[in-house]
Amino acid sequence: MLRRLAPAALAISLTIAAPPSPARAAEVVAARIAYEEVARPAGLPETFQPAEAATLRFLVITAIDGNRVDAALWEPRNRPPAETTLVVAVHGSGDNFAHAPADALGRGLSAGGRAVLSISTRQHDDRVNTENFFDVRRDIEAAVMTARSLGYGRLVLSGHSLGNIQVQFYAATDWSSDIRGVVLLGPFANLPWKTRNILMQDEPAYRRLNEAARAMLRDGRLAERLPEPMGFYTGQRVPVTAQHFLTYRSDAVSAADGTFWIRRIPKPVLIMRDAADAVIQPFEPHMLLSAANAEGSLTQGARYVLLPNDRPPSLAGHYFPDTADKLVETLGAWLAERQL
Repeated sequence: MLRRLAPAALAISLTIAAPPSPARAAEVVAARIAYEEVARPAGLPETFQPAEAATLRFLVITAIDGNRVDAALWEPRNRPPAETTLVVAVHGSGDNFAHAPADALGRGLSAGGRAVLSISTRQHDDRVNTENFFDVRRDIEAAVMTARSLGYGRLVLSGHSLGNIQVQFYAATDWSSDIRGVVLLGPFANLPWKTRNILMQDEPAYRRLNEAARAMLRDGRLAERLPEPMGFYTGQRVPVTAQHFLTYRSDAVSAADGTFWIRRIPKPVLIMRDAADAVIQPFEPHMLLSAANAEGSLTQGARYVLLPNDRPPSLAGHYFPDTADKLVETLGAWLAERQL
């Protein structure tokens, strides 16, 4: 049941009510998704502003499990939501709604007549490598429900880096007809394999992390950090919780394999990578493309676009700093092809 609360605050809730018993007819709310418009958050860069043809406002969304999801809503001026495609943008590891490339998508797409709802998931900023992969789906669900409540009937899911596997999982397990496509930016192919063979390259340490995570699962300590750090894409060794390692990094049980999920997405998929991206290896998007176009795949057409960049590969290249305009242009053209 969708219920509107406090219209002046732009708050709504999705409630799940238990059926009334004969002895008690009062409604019981079991869970809800809600949002409200808030003032511009402190600390945002001055450059985080909309184009003249667009507006920018900020939301706080409450996921169905109570998690707070901060969001930026970029909208074209004088265009009703019912006639506008909205992109739900999900960031990568330890990022947030204001970081590249989500900021470029918000500014560029809204200037071109489309809306963007960019969210900070439960693994933003200092919560990196702490979350359970399956729980992030609730943050995306909350954003999707908020977009619908705002009047948007054509949705596209976009995920950058770690966000790519999160939107793949959502799109593969929610076949709602208003979700019209999926966009993967700087996507890895198989994160548990990559963690073991590229990020760590240390078999004894990888086995110790696996064993420690399983022991903590048995002890009910999933949210606690493992006793030793994990190799990371920055080249550092970083803290990680047991639940993050098991659901993202363990090649025995992790669900973070894009080559599995992409073929189960019954929507068109666009994959983009900056040629100067040192985080995502050149072969990884091709692994996803091959899986999406394999016999029996449900994907309704997958396309890979490599954005040219003459700079040497770097960590910075993972965020499309030199190709942001081309990123927006390519995505806009892909949406236009689909009349979105």
